[in-house]
Amino acid sequence: MSFTRSNRNALALAAICLAQLMFALEISSVPVILATLEKLLHADFKDLQWIMNAYTIACTTVLMAAGTLADRYGRKRMFLLSLSVFGVASLICGLTQSAALLIAGRFIQGLGGGSMLICVIAILSSQFKEGAERVKAFGIWGIFLGVGLGFGPMIGGAIAAFTGWQWVFLIHVPLAVLTFVLSLGSVEESSDPEAKKLDLIGIVTLSLAVFGLTYFITQGSEIGFASRAALGIIAATFVSFIAFVVVEQINPHPMFDFSVFRIRRFSGAIMGSIGMNFSFWPFIIFLPIFYQTGLHYDVVTAGLSLLAYTLPTLVVPPVAERLSHRHQPGIVIPLGMFAIGLGFMLMRFGATASIASGWTMLPGSLVAGIGLGLTNTPTTNTTTGSVPSNRAGMASGMDISARLISLAINIAVMGVVLVAGIVDHLRDALPNTLSAADLRMLAERVAGGGSMESLLQHFPVLAQADPSGTILHAALIEGFSWLMLYGGFGVWVLGAVSFLIFSPHRVGQAVCS
Repeated sequence: MSFTRSNRNALALAAICLAQLMFALEISSVPVILATLEKLLHADFKDLQWIMNAYTIACTTVLMAAGTLADRYGRKRMFLLSLSVFGVASLICGLTQSAALLIAGRFIQGLGGGSMLICVIAILSSQFKEGAERVKAFGIWGIFLGVGLGFGPMIGGAIAAFTGWQWVFLIHVPLAVLTFVLSLGSVEESSDPEAKKLDLIGIVTLSLAVFGLTYFITQGSEIGFASRAALGIIAATFVSFIAFVVVEQINPHPMFDFSVFRIRRFSGAIMGSIGMNFSFWPFIIFLPIFYQTGLHYDVVTAGLSLLAYTLPTLVVPPVAERLSHRHQPGIVIPLGMFAIGLGFMLMRFGATASIASGWTMLPGSLVAGIGLGLTNTPTTNTTTGSVPSNRAGMASGMDISARLISLAINIAVMGVVLVAGIVDHLRDALPNTLSAADLRMLAERVAGGGSMESLLQHFPVLAQADPSGTILHAALIEGFSWLMLYGGFGVWVLGAVSFLIFSPHRVGQAVCS
């Protein structure tokens, strides 16, 4: 059966959008089942962090390599391979009954997902070349990205409630098969005969640096931040990062060309990429725990409550684009970051209210989501539009890498902040009741959404010290209060830095003449 070019492109776009939807859902739908995984897989708080971080770190690891390999050996071929890896990994994740195997499956899933993302963008650019058709294709693709991120919590909650948590992963198996079949006869093969060589040393050194820092933050409390092992890890991380910088400086075909940081528009926009993933996106990992454990919502209600946080990210971007053209990204991007920070402060006010609920959290969630919508699209357009067209792919890769690296690191940091806030409250409320080590272990179980029954089982002393769970609940709220302060002030600082880099009177000029 033969297809016209128009029909082929329609099928190719359907395949691309399905792939994008799957990638986005694996970021936004999984957080709502973390509390369930804590109970059913006996996963501790660190396991929950790694279930999310394994995906983002793997995406970062494969990102730039996949683009080079796709350019050299064929974008369609690389896309189908990535899709197959993603589908098989989703099957492993859905069938496992072990937290460790789930983490491994998530890493493999991230390798497939990160590679799939890069191929999707390359195929869109290659197959949809004409003006109106290209604009329409990118617009539809953006809608599916937004739906995956915006509705992911609700979709994940509904799937977990009606079919079990396994289907949050297993749903991608038939979707991957359908996407594969649609792609076979519709996606056109393309490649770049002048593709650059694979920057293998750069990829390895950057990946080791990101993994080392994340591991140090996540596991530091267990092995001791000042222990010989921890100091060795952080030293190796520092050496890896320095090696990465040196390699990229001397490599004739680097994946990161640091000279672009001399362009103010690029550097200011990159701060926006970091700011969003310093605060908004890592917090979505922890927010379902607040709704389920702090407010005692079921998984479906928690997913619905998260819509106030994510839906504005779908509605606001067109407004952000118009504002960006009228007032310049040097104003809009820092403004969006300020709104995210303001949203976090309002959420803190709502979380600590005497009768906290989804309604008290609503204003802050909406403002933070609006801020994300104001920041996201102008950031992407500015990073790619501030460099010559032949370097736009590299700039896009640096933008996505900055987002994923910031996300991975801040999932770990936010976990540390949350536990520290809980420990601080428990130390004052339960003096001389538990040792420092047991206090931290209890705090991690509370942060992971542990039920009162499981906490009493592991810490029998609570039966007398806090039989109603009032102290533990107050400790969780205190931890989230710290977390919202961290996210709010952090993104405000980064927004101020972005504003100073853009320097409205010199927007577009280089730092060095």
